Amino acid sequence: MLGPSHQSVTGSILVADDQTSNRELLQELLSGHGFNVIAVPDGVSALEQLATTQVDLILLDVMMPRLTGFDVCKRIKSNPETDLVPVVLITSLSDKQDRLEGIKAGADDFLTRPVDQTELLARVRSLLKLKLRTDELERAESVLFSLARSIESKDPYTHGHCERLVEYAVGLGQQVGLPEEQVRALRRAAVVHDIGKVAVPDAILLKPGRLTEDEWKVIREHPVVGERICAPLKSFRLVLPIIRHHHEKYDGSGYPDGLRGDAVPITARVLQIVDVFDALTTERPYKKAFSAFDALQIMRGEVAKGWWDPQVFDQFEPVVRAGGTDSRSSGAAVGAKGK
Repeated sequence: MLGPSHQSVTGSILVADDQTSNRELLQELLSGHGFNVIAVPDGVSALEQLATTQVDLILLDVMMPRLTGFDVCKRIKSNPETDLVPVVLITSLSDKQDRLEGIKAGADDFLTRPVDQTELLARVRSLLKLKLRTDELERAESVLFSLARSIESKDPYTHGHCERLVEYAVGLGQQVGLPEEQVRALRRAAVVHDIGKVAVPDAILLKPGRLTEDEWKVIREHPVVGERICAPLKSFRLVLPIIRHHHEKYDGSGYPDGLRGDAVPITARVLQIVDVFDALTTERPYKKAFSAFDALQIMRGEVAKGWWDPQVFDQFEPVVRAGGTDSRSSGAAVGAKGK
């Protein structure tokens, strides 16, 4: 466990600099304070190293051959596998425009040459502490995702449901033009949206026949329970409305809050459409699996009833056509039967 002393802060640091003397200086300084340092001579080598090695912090020289530090930083921050790793740009440039370019690239901090040893160590330790908190957060998210998948695995009829929903939800979110942070929230919500079903007894959750009204009352509580479970995670700020409202309907007849129209968050409107489509196109104890064409026809009827956002639904068929493993075959059925 990390203590309050500076000596307790450790981690792996990737240093990329085309000047041998600069690399050796940073490596000697940081290694001498207990850090594990990997040094590479340019940006391309840095990206190759990141493809095979997990690091906690990256120090990038700005002026490097083949790829500049700005270019490398952009690629790191655009990759979901590395976007949370702190990046420090080291430069002898002091121009404001260069700083702005670094900010646009997603840099977490800057150091100016000649690098001051005390400043370097202070910033490295600060960013490594931040990375530690980020890792703890990711572990907490991982626990939630594992819990959600364990709930899914109870029912053989819902095998693969979360993975399909991730694919559809991300595709539809991008299709309707949602910003990246909302698409990221959809990716998470597709996995954990039904996590509140952990509070639903298996006798109800797996009941093959019709549910009683009292059993439906228990089922209808799962969005609220799911929101409560995930609420402590600050990173789930945009996920919580999706969890709570993915069973609302556009005409106000859904649950738990009976929201109507655009009062239903756009991300929830996206997830509910892909959730219903996946339910229709997979076999369940009480129904056969419909083809993609038939499922879309059924959903068009539900749009006419006022259940789903018609504008969002209109964007969904192209996503089905361009989807992944399951939707590619069903998408072909859409086109074949629709001719």
